[in-house]
Amino acid sequence: MSEEEAEYQAESQAEYVPEHAPEPEPEDASQHMLSVDADDTEIVQQLNQAYTRMQEQVQKVIIGQADVIDQVLIAMFCRGHALLVGVPGLAKTLLVSTVSQVLDLKFKRVQFTPDLMPSDITGTEVLEEDHTTGRRFFRFVHGPIFTNMLLADEINRTPPKTQAALLEAMQERHVTVGDETYMLPKPFFVLATQNPIEQEGTYPLPEAQLDRFMFNIIVEYPSSAEEQQIIKQVTGTYEPELDVALTGEDILRLQQVVRRVPVADHVVEYASNLARATRPKTEEAPDFIKEMVAWGAGPRAGIYLITAAKARAILQGRYHVTTEDVQKMAFPVLRHRVVTTFNAEAAGVNSDEIIRMLLEHFEGAVVDVSV
Repeated sequence: MSEEEAEYQAESQAEYVPEHAPEPEPEDASQHMLSVDADDTEIVQQLNQAYTRMQEQVQKVIIGQADVIDQVLIAMFCRGHALLVGVPGLAKTLLVSTVSQVLDLKFKRVQFTPDLMPSDITGTEVLEEDHTTGRRFFRFVHGPIFTNMLLADEINRTPPKTQAALLEAMQERHVTVGDETYMLPKPFFVLATQNPIEQEGTYPLPEAQLDRFMFNIIVEYPSSAEEQQIIKQVTGTYEPELDVALTGEDILRLQQVVRRVPVADHVVEYASNLARATRPKTEEAPDFIKEMVAWGAGPRAGIYLITAAKARAILQGRYHVTTEDVQKMAFPVLRHRVVTTFNAEAAGVNSDEIIRMLLEHFEGAVVDVSV
């Protein structure tokens, strides 16, 4: 391994330092947006205030899309990745780049095409020669995946082997080239987009690969008032100045706080029952699931339901989780994990409608005793 590679490896595994920050000083609390010595409950309150600041900053650029912004932030605080599905022109790229600026994270975008190769994303080795000694050696050139936030634009337009290279890095958070392993920077998030209209010449992600995305986020059209405001803002001279609301170091600490949020047994049971009820061959499945669902969600769905509910509770300023948090997270967690049958497709019933019916089915059984 060359000196340059060894140096990058050490930097990648070190604690995150903001891109534009000065040289770090030991344990200086002023470098963090959140108090270093605060306990979890204090951090939750500080995050709630920071979350308000984040919303204010993002809304300087993005008009509307409040639910989309919330779900992107929740996925980040859970160390998850998200799939953004929406027609072109809905500011998906702008949203991701704006969030990266507000969080002071490095951001890169890759436009996926049919001829994109795995090395175009992960990086490749190039042969170089030391002019002093004449010795030849391979040097690894890092690809765009070595960043904090990666936007994989139109991920379904690239062949499966390139998709697999990205999804492996998402899961393992490192890249292996030859006999060398390179750790990705921390924090690391992938936000992939898909166009639901054009399907010709695409390579749809298999269900097993879709399952690696924590959320499937639907980006809808703006309302009439929002669209008028967008037109006025974009066609004018308005140039917003964004302030940093949280840093990468804060995000790493918050990811640990999310894991420590307590969850009552009845909330865990509710999330488990909700995930299990999507499987048509189980006893818990209602009749409409057995008729309209071919394959249901796996155990990863229940894990993500609870993890996302924890993050949502923190963003709301609470240090406890309710069944309402689980219900709010059910759509982005389950919609890409429920595979409908031909009968459902013929009747015009999609996965969102099935999830809505499932939540109504469990509504009478919900007894929320959280304070």
